[in-house]
Amino acid sequence: MPLADHLHPAAVLIAPPARDKWHLIEMLAEAMVVSGRLPADQRAAAVEALFARERCVSTGLEDGIAVPHAALEGLPGMVVALALLPEGIPFESQDDKPAQVVVGVLVPRQEKLLHLQTLAEVARRLGDREFRSELLQCSDGREAVALWSRL
Repeated sequence: MPLADHLHPAAVLIAPPARDKWHLIEMLAEAMVVSGRLPADQRAAAVEALFARERCVSTGLEDGIAVPHAALEGLPGMVVALALLPEGIPFESQDDKPAQVVVGVLVPRQEKLLHLQTLAEVARRLGDREFRSELLQCSDGREAVALWSRL
């Protein structure tokens, strides 16, 4: 199932006022709860899982992309949130550039294949410079979800 099927407009943050990547990860988790995709009682576990993964090695890639992700026990299904930050935020990326497109992904622990497929889709889609540029021009969550839904 494509990532767009798991992305709700309420889980898209446009230029969120995050202080740093840790605060942004918390904001992504909260957006997952607000969108109704992440049970509120799993928010703390989700944040801790994302933090643990990020402490292990930064999920900041290159070209303004970061993909904080984690597997979570007891999660009913994959949950996704998206932050679009035209100004960027430091994310300890491989190329030292700030992250402008941040995709937060949580998958049920037993769904290893889904986890890998989702990360591959994110890398493929965000590897397209024009697509990233269009995403950063989105003015709301509906527009971003519709863009991501286009194949």
